[in-house]
Amino acid sequence: MNKDLLRKHILKFVSDSKKNQKKFEKDFREREDLVNYYQSFKEERLLSMSEEDIYEYMSKLWAMLIWGNKRYVVDKIIEDNGLQNFKKSVAHLIWGKQDIAERWDSFRSEIKGMGPAMISEILCKTHPSNFMLWNRRAYVGLNYLEVKDLPRHDYQLTGEKYKYLCNVCKEISQELKNAGFKDTTQLAVDYFIWEQLQVEDNLSKIYRKKPEKEKAEVPEESRFIHDDIRDKLRDIGQWLGFTAKIEQKISEGSKVDTIWESTIGNMGRVIYIFEVQTKGSIDSLILNLLKSLNNPAVQGVVAVSDRDQLEMIKSHVLDVKELKDKLKYWDYEEILKVHDCLEFVNASINNLELVPQGF
Repeated sequence: MNKDLLRKHILKFVSDSKKNQKKFEKDFREREDLVNYYQSFKEERLLSMSEEDIYEYMSKLWAMLIWGNKRYVVDKIIEDNGLQNFKKSVAHLIWGKQDIAERWDSFRSEIKGMGPAMISEILCKTHPSNFMLWNRRAYVGLNYLEVKDLPRHDYQLTGEKYKYLCNVCKEISQELKNAGFKDTTQLAVDYFIWEQLQVEDNLSKIYRKKPEKEKAEVPEESRFIHDDIRDKLRDIGQWLGFTAKIEQKISEGSKVDTIWESTIGNMGRVIYIFEVQTKGSIDSLILNLLKSLNNPAVQGVVAVSDRDQLEMIKSHVLDVKELKDKLKYWDYEEILKVHDCLEFVNASINNLELVPQGF
């Protein structure tokens, strides 16, 4: 981390706090209220939550601002994970005794539909002295400070990486303390990052394509990247107006990663299939896609993977006449960029509050 650059911005931050005391006092009270609210959910209360309690708990998250219909998102999380399993997993994430790296990985493996932004925000607002809040803006700020080994995409944010980032932000907390700023929690660090480190030139760097030699290898444990891409495909479909679901049985013997579905008047359904391939048998992928085409509503099938595997899939499909002219191909890096762009668009539009919640 570039400590000289950090200290320059902290001095500016502290100076601004003295010039605009009302704003900073309001921000401080806002942080206090958020922490008090989330800390009130002890383990017993989390385990006894109703679906309505979960909606209130989740809808207050900043990470939910990208969704116009928060109720739909929360209902889908409960439906996909089961009410009891979700409550148990959240309680263990927040109040478990294991190391945070272990709890983080366990939650990410167990719960569908919640990414690092939601997870870290809950942790940060419940334990603001220990856990940082990770999102796109945190990436921008820490990258500007020249912090090394930042995860560019959600699937790269493992438990160990999150633990590393928390330690990085604790260094920022210490520098805030050294400069005499009264609130040195990691939630205050998040406010500092938003106020001081959102450099326009740095924002554009997120979308620059990495040189080939710098591209990260697909991790040996590929579940995180598979589930991350699967969930992002669902998000993209929902933002585009489809009914989008994950892990759906589409025909006899065929369960697919993501579907986009639309009903056309009284004419019936149109379904698009997405299968994410991170490792495993390409022949099994092809067989599953062929089975999905037995459903007459399926109008398109898409294989999702990295560039090398997509070329391998193409070569395998050449001899499968039922599939070769129907299968489309989508590089997962393009999906990550599309998701980031649509996320920004939806958050910006939803901030206008053009449609009331619950409409």
